[in-house]
Amino acid sequence: MDSPTLEEIRATRARIAPYIFRTPMWRWQSSVVEEALGADTEVWLKLELFQRTGTFKARGAVNDILQLDGAARARGVTAVSAGNHAIAVAYAAQIFDISAKVVMPASAPRFRVEKASGYGAEVVLVSDVYAGFDEVERIRQEEGRAFVHPFDSRPVIAGQATVGLEVCEDTPPLDMLIVPIGGGGLAAGIGAAVKQLQPACAIFGVEPEGADTMRRSFASGKVEAIERVDTVATSLGAPSTQAYSMGLCRQFVDEVALVSDGAMIEGMRLLFHEMKLACEPACAASTAALLGPLRERAAGKRVGLILCGSNLGVETFVELTGTAGADG
Repeated sequence: MDSPTLEEIRATRARIAPYIFRTPMWRWQSSVVEEALGADTEVWLKLELFQRTGTFKARGAVNDILQLDGAARARGVTAVSAGNHAIAVAYAAQIFDISAKVVMPASAPRFRVEKASGYGAEVVLVSDVYAGFDEVERIRQEEGRAFVHPFDSRPVIAGQATVGLEVCEDTPPLDMLIVPIGGGGLAAGIGAAVKQLQPACAIFGVEPEGADTMRRSFASGKVEAIERVDTVATSLGAPSTQAYSMGLCRQFVDEVALVSDGAMIEGMRLLFHEMKLACEPACAASTAALLGPLRERAAGKRVGLILCGSNLGVETFVELTGTAGADG
C-alpha cells in the first residue's frame, strides 16, 4: 500500500510546525510501573494531550487544509466528528481564515461543541455519528465544501505520522509502542513513521470493546462496520473502518488489543493520581492496555504510550472518574 514516506512525513512536520506544538516525551517512573511491570521496564509517554486544540488531531487537520487551493479554501471546509476532529478542523480553518461547518452528534459533550464554535465553526448537531456522515456528505455536495476526513486521507495520516517521527527522535529505541485506535488514522500514521525508523518496534493498537471495528477488520481482512458504537471513549467510536487507513494499519500495526470502559476509567484515575493529567477516556486507552492485556508482553521492555487527548470538561471528568466499581 502507498504509505507516506519518511521524506513526506518530515516535510509535513516542517509544513505544520508553525501551527502545532512539538509535544514532550516523558518517562513515567513510579512504584506503579515497577510493581506492575518490573523494575527493568521503561515506560515513555508521548504527551499529545498538550497539543493545540487538546489532541493530536490538529496535526492532520492543518496539513489537510494546507493542501487546498485558493478556490477550495474560498468554498470552506466541512467535517464530521464526535468532537476532537471537529475542534481541530475549526482551529485550522480559523488560522487560515476560511469557513468551517462541522457536524457533531447531539450527544457530544457541550465542552466540545463550545470549543469547536469558539474557534469560529458553525456546528450542526445530528442524532448520531452515523447520521453525521450522511449530513457531511450532503453539505459537501450542496455547498461545495472540502471534506476533511477524520482519519481516511493521506494528508491527515501524514499529519498524524509526525507524532511517530517525534517519538523516534525524542526517546531511545523502543521495543513496543501502544496507540489508541478510533478510525485508525493515528495508528496508520504513527506506524508508517515508526516502522521506517525503528522496524523492530512492535506497534499495538488499542480499541474499546464497544467499538472494535479495526479488530474486526484485522480478522476479516476487509472494511468492517458495527451497528452501534457503545463506549465511554467516544473519540474512539468510529462506526466503520475505511480502506486506506485500515490497509495501513494492517501493514504497520502488529496487533489490536481491546480494553473495557472500566479499564479506561481506571487509567484516567491512575494518570491523574500519578501525574495530575486530566485526560479523556481515549487518552487512557494505551495505559489500560499496558496494565491489562499487554502487561506480560511489556514487562522488561522499553515501551511507549501515546496519550492522545484531553478534551472533556471538568464536570465530565469528575463524573467519569468518580464512578465506583470500574469493571476493568
